[in-house]
Amino acid sequence: MSGGRRPSATGPYRDRGQVTVEFLGMTPTIIVTLVVLWQLVLVGYTFTLAGNAADEAARAGTAASPGARQGACQAAGTDKLSGAWGDGATVTCATGGGMVTADVRLTVPILFPGTLSFPFEVTGHAGAVEEETDEETD
Repeated sequence: MSGGRRPSATGPYRDRGQVTVEFLGMTPTIIVTLVVLWQLVLVGYTFTLAGNAADEAARAGTAASPGARQGACQAAGTDKLSGAWGDGATVTCATGGGMVTADVRLTVPILFPGTLSFPFEVTGHAGAVEEETDEETD
């Protein structure tokens, strides 16, 4: 060695191992991004389930007699919800102004449905026109 200089690496091997180091550095960022995307999918799916359950509840409430309306509404609102979403579901129905309305509240699971849930709820709201019964006259 002349002049105290290190010989510089040349050729195809000078960046050897660089891709491995960069991938290991990016792995936590990739994992966090995937977890956040999965959680957003669960939030969106919960909104979809709440809206569909409210539609089903309102539809069943219109077909039931006024005395059995709340029971039919609650049963239809929770019928198609799986255990993770159905366990904490709240279904309320109301009648007024010729309309039957249903509100469904669901909790959003954290990462794995059926384990933990966020402390906020997703609400679905639906309404349907109250069915009239034809009374026969003799």
